[in-house]
Amino acid sequence: MPASKTPIYSALAANLAIAITKFIAASVTGSSAMISEGIHSLVDTLNEILLLLGLARSKKPADANRPFGYGKEQYFWAFIVSILIFGVGGGVSFYEGITHLQHPEPIEKPLWNYIVLGIAFCFDGISFITAFKEFNRQRGTQPFWSAVKRSKDPSTFVVLFEDASDLLGLIVAFLGVFLGHQFNNPYFDGAASIIIGLILTAVSVVLARESRSLLMGESIEPQTLQKIVELVERDDAVTSVLQSPSMYLGPEEVIVMLVVDFHDALSTAELNKAIQRIRDAIQQHFPLVKHVFIEPGVPNQPVHAPKHGHPVR
Repeated sequence: MPASKTPIYSALAANLAIAITKFIAASVTGSSAMISEGIHSLVDTLNEILLLLGLARSKKPADANRPFGYGKEQYFWAFIVSILIFGVGGGVSFYEGITHLQHPEPIEKPLWNYIVLGIAFCFDGISFITAFKEFNRQRGTQPFWSAVKRSKDPSTFVVLFEDASDLLGLIVAFLGVFLGHQFNNPYFDGAASIIIGLILTAVSVVLARESRSLLMGESIEPQTLQKIVELVERDDAVTSVLQSPSMYLGPEEVIVMLVVDFHDALSTAELNKAIQRIRDAIQQHFPLVKHVFIEPGVPNQPVHAPKHGHPVR
């Protein structure tokens, strides 16, 4: 199901506004956790820009350098975003937390922190709900974690996990400020920054793992691939499908290679017509399959992928 850009734009606007207000509050109060949260929101703003860049570049038409198009640009930039969450967001939060533990400073004017955290929670909450609705629309009846693992659109689950980490980070930052002020102990604030760093690191690991899998190339779902094989084998010219490797080139673009055992009695002209007929049928029934390569094969014989530039298509 095609993804919507609405969650990305919603998260971009929310994170930019929140980052500005957090930095203002941090400069007034001297809160380490608030600085971490401001950096967190600033990194998230950059992340949304990179996701939009990936979406835009993935729509570029195929050319001589990229004959299968630029669909994987989206996967690449999603992977970069996951690294940024860890390297910049998590790293700076750890640094701020440790620095504040080594050189604790009392929080001044905590009311500013509470106001900013409350505003940020509202904006991030709206952004999270928007992303969650979009994710639910795409996953249908699938269980949550199963849908994350099977999703081929990283932009949706990246924004969802970002917003979830935002909300958790805000809760931790609130507790750090509240407990630090309540007990007059600035170490709570530094500890909150470290916990925020741990949250960002955990989210980064999950997103990096999923984005890496997509970037390396995932096959189409087994049930869908089986339906494609059944469709091909119903053709009168086909004896059986010997191999059927496939790979996602983008969230809405799949390449399928079929090694097919055709009836021996077919002439060259009949074979060419059968290949064209099969390719048209697959693309008609499965719009996601943008590229179909069909190679005649013989059972129990080693099969080699067609050389570049010379596939039977």
